[in-house]
Amino acid sequence: MAAPGENLRIDGKRLWDSLMDMARIGPGVAGGNNRQTLTDDDAKGRALFQSWCEAAGMTMGLDKMGTMFARREGTEPDALPVYIGSHLDTQPTGGKYDGVLGVLGGLEVIRSLNDMNIRTRHPIVVTNWTNEEGTRYAPAMLASGVFAGMHALDWAYGRVDAAGKSFGDELKRIGWVGDEEVGARRMHAMFELHIEQGPILEAEGKEIGVVTHGQGLWWLEITLTGKDAHTGSTPMNMRVNAGLGMARITERVHQIAMSHQPNAVGAIGQCNVYPNSRNVIPGKVVFTVDIRSPEQGKLDAMRAEVERAAHAVAAEQGLGCVIEAVGHFDPVTFDPTLVKTVRGAAERLGYSHMDIVSGAGHDACWINRVAPTVMIMCPCVDGLSHNEAEEISPQWAAAGTDVLLHAVLEAAEIVD
Repeated sequence: MAAPGENLRIDGKRLWDSLMDMARIGPGVAGGNNRQTLTDDDAKGRALFQSWCEAAGMTMGLDKMGTMFARREGTEPDALPVYIGSHLDTQPTGGKYDGVLGVLGGLEVIRSLNDMNIRTRHPIVVTNWTNEEGTRYAPAMLASGVFAGMHALDWAYGRVDAAGKSFGDELKRIGWVGDEEVGARRMHAMFELHIEQGPILEAEGKEIGVVTHGQGLWWLEITLTGKDAHTGSTPMNMRVNAGLGMARITERVHQIAMSHQPNAVGAIGQCNVYPNSRNVIPGKVVFTVDIRSPEQGKLDAMRAEVERAAHAVAAEQGLGCVIEAVGHFDPVTFDPTLVKTVRGAAERLGYSHMDIVSGAGHDACWINRVAPTVMIMCPCVDGLSHNEAEEISPQWAAAGTDVLLHAVLEAAEIVD
């Protein structure tokens, strides 16, 4: 079919108003959001999204992981649907746009199609994936991982948060357990619109990132065990300091990532120190190493080097050391045909654009294993994300959603 005309645009003001309305649910303490997965505020956000979808004439499906699927019928109901998906859950100190833009941008596509009385051959489904962030329940992208067959449903239900509450129990508590089997849906294509979460697009003066690849990652949870002791009365040469071991491993992670440049990153982003008292030498630390690369060889090499370094540091310090992989996916190559579709949409619309590799994990990374998938990115100010100061402009949001509209229409096929 011919590509849709360049005159088709979404309603940027309506999209922005929706983003601001959703941001009122689960406000943070510094202007952002704390709408963590399976909390009461998550339930409120879901209810608001459902009400908007139903007002736009869509029907809501819900699977056993609580993932929401809002469907707009096509002229051929049996044709495989085109999916638009991201997430509504946030970090504890998250922004108003990470994930949310992709869900509400998808809703705006449907609203705009309704306004223009455009019908498509394929149905279109707007999706809110459960627990993308992974901050309350590890790993990240949990529901899409179950959908793609990477995790078992019972294993996902058994994940527990810091308070010992299980995913399955909390999903039931907030009232969002569906009957639909996870992964039963087949997809013609899936599009995910997202903020970049990095500084490249803004620095290059580009309005659109055409995402060709996604970085692979390993999350390695390391537990070091030493001996609690008084900080004032224990001689330096008699200490078994788990905190010191973590510090030395932190430096080694940085060195390992630097040794694999370019296209490799690594850091320790989460740590828990026990007993976490100012006058007790830590007897135990639990921390997570996050290493990423779009190149499989580098990713595998970094994991092996981090594990060797951790065990070596532990042996030097007389510490116990246990390493568990708590999150992983291989580097992703997004569907070349859909990448071309997104690039063509940006060109027709006159938006400046560039190819880009996603530095963060997204639901599209798992869904790419079971369906043709692509991502569209817009800039964010100073590349800041996972921070309440996260910001984008209404113009960037509208441009990304315009490209989403045109790309989705090309895949879903306009019916005259």
